[in-house]
Amino acid sequence: MIDQRWVLRQDVVPVAAGEGVTRRVLAHDRNTMCVENTFEAGAVGPLHHHPHTQITYVVSGVFEFEIDGVIRTVRAGDSMLKASNVEHGCVCREAGVLLDLFSPMREDFV
Repeated sequence: MIDQRWVLRQDVVPVAAGEGVTRRVLAHDRNTMCVENTFEAGAVGPLHHHPHTQITYVVSGVFEFEIDGVIRTVRAGDSMLKASNVEHGCVCREAGVLLDLFSPMREDFV
């Protein structure tokens, strides 16, 4: 559903998004999307790219991110910008949660 004003986390069923990763698509419209990703320690978000601009906020845990060939370790409170078509991926070092904001929304997620 597009243009949901209220999205309660308890009402969103998590879906598998890779081994050890679950995804909850939260509030979104055609221009912007908020997605919660929960990672088990050791889970991998493989290197990939897409036309959407993506901002990731680390809610909890420790992650090793690669963005455009640069690798950095990030923790709760850190954020990253992934411009359109820039290759990126991560490895979860300590179980945690990432909050992703996409522009425009990811139609492939709904």
